[in-house]
Amino acid sequence: MYWPLFFFIGFAAGLRSLTPPAVVAWAAHLGWLTLPGALDFMGSTAAVAIFTVLALGEWVADKWWARIPNRTSIPALVARILTGGLAGACIAVAAGESLWLGAVLGKIGGIVGAFSGFYVRRHLTQGLRLPDLPVALVEDAIAIGGCLLIVTRFSQG
Repeated sequence: MYWPLFFFIGFAAGLRSLTPPAVVAWAAHLGWLTLPGALDFMGSTAAVAIFTVLALGEWVADKWWARIPNRTSIPALVARILTGGLAGACIAVAAGESLWLGAVLGKIGGIVGAFSGFYVRRHLTQGLRLPDLPVALVEDAIAIGGCLLIVTRFSQG
């Protein structure tokens, strides 16, 4: 039963929108995930490069650009829904399950991750007065570590 993984990779997209597709692209490129058909492009060198650069850009912007919109703004939320759906679909296909079930659960996970991440981070930084950078770095570790844990469930080696 893999369907919780479809949701949780989407949840990670709610925390860091571009981390899940970057990790999925790397996993497909390294042969950890088999993505046939329409999702085959995720294992290409171009997809790995694009998603990695975008994920690193998101990471830098989150840490050092004070005017970045919050993750629950419409554009940021739409991005999280789309990338959560893409990552969820990839995990579902790699598990031999329905692409559509993976996409839907990934999108729901993206929404849940965006709002829960927003409120937890706000509570920690404003309510408990913890500095934002360490909180953001823990959030990064959760997103990256969670994605790696998910994609390695399918590793052949």
